[in-house]
Amino acid sequence: MLDFVTWTVDPAIFSFGSREIRWYGLLFAIGFLVGYKIVEKTFQHDKAPEGWIDKLFVYVLVATVVGARLGHCFFYGWDYYSANPVEILKIWEGGLASHGGAIGIIIAVFIYSHKVTRMSPLWTFDRLVIAIPLVGAFIRLGNLMNHEIYGHATSLPWGFRFIENLHQWRMGADPVFSDPSHPTQLYEASFYILTFLVLMYMYWKKNAGERPGLIFGVFFIGIFFSRFLIEFIKNDQEAFEADMLLNMGQLLSIPFILIGVYLIVRALNRPRVSGLAKQPEGTSKKRKG
Repeated sequence: MLDFVTWTVDPAIFSFGSREIRWYGLLFAIGFLVGYKIVEKTFQHDKAPEGWIDKLFVYVLVATVVGARLGHCFFYGWDYYSANPVEILKIWEGGLASHGGAIGIIIAVFIYSHKVTRMSPLWTFDRLVIAIPLVGAFIRLGNLMNHEIYGHATSLPWGFRFIENLHQWRMGADPVFSDPSHPTQLYEASFYILTFLVLMYMYWKKNAGERPGLIFGVFFIGIFFSRFLIEFIKNDQEAFEADMLLNMGQLLSIPFILIGVYLIVRALNRPRVSGLAKQPEGTSKKRKG
C-alpha cells in the first residue's frame, strides 16, 4: 500500500556561483523545444511555406512569457504591482499565470496570421494547440519541483508532503513540511497529457485540421475544464481568493470553456477545408516565410 510521499527535491539542479540551473527552467525549455518539433511536423504535413514555423516560435515564446507575467500581475497582484510597476519586470523572482499566457498567445497568433500567413488564425491555432498541453505538462512538473501550486490536505495515500520553508531549508534550516496534500501539479499534468493525446489523434488519424476551429475548441475544453475542476482542491494562490465562491483561476477558465464549446459547434456545422485551401490567391505554397 502506498504511503505519503515526502517531497524533498531541490528546485535547483546545480549552481554556477550565484547562478542556479533550476528544474523549472529546464522543463520549460524542454517543453518548448518538443512542442516546436510537434508543430513543425504539422506544418510540414500541410505543406506550409518554409519559415512560417520559425516565426511562429518567436511570436509564441515572447507572448507566453510576457502574457503569463502580465497575467499574474493583473489578475493576482494588481494592488501591489500598480504601486510598484518596476517589480513587473522582475520575472526571475517568480509569478506567471497560465491564463495570461493563453491570452498572450491568442493575441500573438492574430498578429502572426495577419503579418505572416495572411490566413484565418484558426489554421494556425488548430496546429499550434496540439503541442501546448504537452508544454503545459512539463511546466506543471516544474511547479512540482518548486514545491508550489499544490492542493488541500488529503488522507489519500498518494498525498505529498511539501517543504513549506523552502528558502530557509535551502539555506540549511530543518524542513517544515506541509500536511499530506493533493499533488495537483501531477493531476493537471495528467489531464494535459490526455488532452495532448486526444488532439494528436484528431489531427493525425481523423483529419480534424480540415474542420477549422475543431481542434482549438477541444483544446480549450480539455485544458480549462480540467483546470476548473482541479481548482476546487487547489490552495488559493492569493489571500483575496479565500472568500470567493469560485477562485480567480476558475473565473478566468469559464470564458475559455464557453469559447471552446462555440468553436466545436461552429466547426461541426461547416464544410471541411483541405490543407492551405484558404491561402490568399497568388501566394505560392513554396514562398519563403
